[in-house]
Amino acid sequence: MPLPHISRALLALAMVATVTAATISDPPEGRTSAPEPDASYLLYVGAESADKLHRVRFGPEGVRVERTIDVGELALEIEGPHGIAIDRQGGYLYLTTGHGLPDGKLWKYEIGADTLVGGPIDLGNFPATVDLTPDGLYAFIANFNLHGEMTPSSVSVVYTPEMMEVARTETCTMPHGSRVSPDGHRHFSVCMMDDQLVELDAHAFGVSRRFSVARGEEGALNADDRGHHTHREHGHDAHYRASCSPTWADTDPDGARLYVACNRSDEVLEIDVERWELLRRFTTGRGPYNLEVSPDGRTLVVTLKQGNAVELIDLASGETRHRSETSTTVVHGVVTSPDSRYAFVSVEGVGAEPGRVDVFDLDFFERVASVEVGQQASGIAFWKMER
Repeated sequence: MPLPHISRALLALAMVATVTAATISDPPEGRTSAPEPDASYLLYVGAESADKLHRVRFGPEGVRVERTIDVGELALEIEGPHGIAIDRQGGYLYLTTGHGLPDGKLWKYEIGADTLVGGPIDLGNFPATVDLTPDGLYAFIANFNLHGEMTPSSVSVVYTPEMMEVARTETCTMPHGSRVSPDGHRHFSVCMMDDQLVELDAHAFGVSRRFSVARGEEGALNADDRGHHTHREHGHDAHYRASCSPTWADTDPDGARLYVACNRSDEVLEIDVERWELLRRFTTGRGPYNLEVSPDGRTLVVTLKQGNAVELIDLASGETRHRSETSTTVVHGVVTSPDSRYAFVSVEGVGAEPGRVDVFDLDFFERVASVEVGQQASGIAFWKMER
C-alpha cells in the first residue's frame, strides 16, 4: 500500500544525513595568523552597477586592482556585467551583461590584453551565470529572466569560436548557477522558483534529468517536468512557494557529487550524480548563495548572501570549519585558487557603496585581504598564478 505523502516526506528526511553548523574550528595548531602568500594570484571580477570589469592581483605585496575595463555599448544605460568564465587554456574571458533591452548579451575578451573580440551576441532575458566546457568550445548561460510574469526560462548554448548561439533549451523558472561537469558531458543549473536541479546533456543540449530539491521531497523527477509555474498555466500550484529556492550548483573535482545551495532553507544539499539521490544536507548560516568546492576536494566554500559571511565546510566530516564575516554586506560569488589555499569572494555592498573582493585563507580560517572595486561586485573568475 503506498505511503501517504506526509509519510514519504518524513521517511526521506530520516534517511538523509543532516549535519549542523555547530562545529567552528580553530586555526591550525602552532600559528596565530596566516603566512603571506608566496605567489601572485590573478582574477577578474565584474561590477554590475558600474559597468566595469576589474583585474585583481593578490600576492606578497598585498591586493590591488591591476586594471579596469569599461563594459557595454550604451553610455547612459547600466548594462550589468554579471557572470564571468575563463577558458582552461587561459586565452579568453566570457562575460554576460543582464540588463539588455530586454535581452542581455555575451561578450568575449582576449584575456591579459583585455580587448574585446568582435561584438557581443544577444541571448535570452537577463543572462546570468556562465560556464564553459573543458575544451572551451561551448559556453552555457542561464537566462535568469527577471522580466514580467514568472514563466519557464532557458539555458543558452554558444559555440565560442564563432560566438554563435546554437541552442536555447527551456528548463524551468529563474534558472541560475550554470556549471559544466569536469568531464564536459553534463551541464547543471538550478531553478529558484521551481525547486529543481536540471541536468542537460552537454553534447545534445537537451534536458536529460531533473531533481526535486523541495524540502522533504528530494529526488528524481520526470525529465519533462518543467516545474510548478508551468503547472500553474493549467490551474495547478497557483500559490506554490519554493522551500529551497536554489541559487547555485557545483560538483566536486571528480564530478561524483553535486552541491546545491538552498537560499531559502539555509542549507546545502549533497547529491550523488550517478545514483541521482540525496546523500547529505548541511545546515548553514543565513542565505547560502554561491558555492565552490576547492580543487583538492576538501573544502566547500559557501557565500552567505543574507548572512554577510563566508562558511567553510569540511567535506570529509560534513562539519563547518569556520564562518567568517565579509568586509561589507550582500555577499555574491566565490572562486578558489588552483592550490586550494585561498578563496576570493565578491561582495556587492549597498547603494553607492563600492563593491569589494575579499581574500580568505582556507587553512587558517582568516580574511587576509580586501580591495574596493566598482559598485555591486558580481561574477568572479580565476585566471592564473605567477611565481
